[in-house]
Amino acid sequence: MSDQIVTRSPLDRLRYTIAFELILIAILAPLISIFMEQELFDMGLLALVLSLKAMCLNFIYNYCYDRIDVRYGRVPTQRSLKGRIFHAMGLELVLTSTSLPVIIWWLTTGFIEALLMDLTLLTAVLFYTLIYTWIYDRIFPVQQPILLSQAGAPR
Repeated sequence: MSDQIVTRSPLDRLRYTIAFELILIAILAPLISIFMEQELFDMGLLALVLSLKAMCLNFIYNYCYDRIDVRYGRVPTQRSLKGRIFHAMGLELVLTSTSLPVIIWWLTTGFIEALLMDLTLLTAVLFYTLIYTWIYDRIFPVQQPILLSQAGAPR
């Protein structure tokens, strides 16, 4: 059955990723600027750097996660809440582990302060990822072929 599941095309994944990051930057850059008492331009630039990194990782991560879903016979755009939570948490773990060094260097801050900032952002982005992906899957569903067994045909 898994060989009959259709997943997102590379162009669709690119649209997903670019929209995800643009909306996230528009929301987070001003908030980070206010809470960190930093210039909006500096925080916007940091957000852009982290976003470009995240876009590359997001594209790769989602492709791999989709392949795992398909291997187990699951349709990626029809993930359960549990599957969506694991998806979002895994992505955020990958992004956090690769963002901490950049944040420490950029803000010339210590590990603990950067970790606390990143954990705060991670929490916000975790919920954003969960909601964004669910909405995206509803707006841009991937059409699946109708299988004879699903169409009520004799087995």
